[in-house]
Amino acid sequence: MREQIEEIKQKSISEISNANDIKELNELRVKYLGKKGELTSILRGMGALSAEERPIIGNLVNKVKEELESLISKKEEAFKEEELNRKLKNETIDITLPSKKIKRGSKHPLNRTIEEVEDLFVSMGYDVIEGPELETDEFCFERLNLPKGHPARDMQDSFYITNEYLLRTQTSAIQAREMLRKGGNEPIRMICVGKTYRREDDATHSHQFNQVEGLVIDKKENHVSLADLKGTLEVFMKKMLGESTELRFRPSYFPFTEPSYEVDVTCFNCGGKGCSLCKKTGWIELLGSGIVHPNVLKMNGYDPEVYGGFAFGTGIDRLAMFKYGITDMRYLYTNDVRFLGQFDRMG
Repeated sequence: MREQIEEIKQKSISEISNANDIKELNELRVKYLGKKGELTSILRGMGALSAEERPIIGNLVNKVKEELESLISKKEEAFKEEELNRKLKNETIDITLPSKKIKRGSKHPLNRTIEEVEDLFVSMGYDVIEGPELETDEFCFERLNLPKGHPARDMQDSFYITNEYLLRTQTSAIQAREMLRKGGNEPIRMICVGKTYRREDDATHSHQFNQVEGLVIDKKENHVSLADLKGTLEVFMKKMLGESTELRFRPSYFPFTEPSYEVDVTCFNCGGKGCSLCKKTGWIELLGSGIVHPNVLKMNGYDPEVYGGFAFGTGIDRLAMFKYGITDMRYLYTNDVRFLGQFDRMG
């Protein structure tokens, strides 16, 4: 049996030394060291040996196995090093070659507009407040003077998740939350910017869009009035659309303000002269605004006999469209680098 072991040893060393690749090396590992390998077969046949010979033969087989395993390991490392050197040689990069031009976009026009709006109102002393996009019916409608069954709810075709939860149709819900957080005895000067959702989808509407809404509440003795609202919106629109922008207030209806006003701005395309975009009127409707309804104040913890204020809101998407001359709202959500690249030079 010793002669057989020595013969296997010499044969395996020769074959391992002459192996040409890792695949062949693995086959030799299985052939000699595997469960059905030649050395393993010798160990299985040791039952026929005497008690004195078994430990001698077992020790001899183990030494040969250790020697072969070491030889295979060294050979395997040599193959891996050879493969690595071959790849390094074949995949050499010439760093002197000109680089490929990578197409890039720029900061998204919506983000540009949001940042500009926030910076403006922060400079005017407003806080920027955030809130959940998944909102309750209570905060989205009821606390804004829109009880269940109110006909004005039909103006907002909503995405309900359950009977009580929906994707918010307006950021006004954040105003109600902030009023409750203040406890009804602190002044508020805030804006809220974020995504809102309605079942709309065409060139000028999207099922998802962004809104900015503002709320100012203070004691009536401090005389927060419609004049303050008008002055605030004039600063807002002139900053966003140009110093020549003029505003026009038209009486309207919103459940959460009384009196309420639609606010038009002079057409950015024709400067108020009249064109196809503004339907020859010279004006484009852009904002909703008004004096906060007493019911809204009362439901959210403020005494309408002591406190008053104003609120306003507009769509960031439409504001970005007017500001940058974008003709279709859907461009804002395509993530097309050809579209986004146009804004790289706009600062």
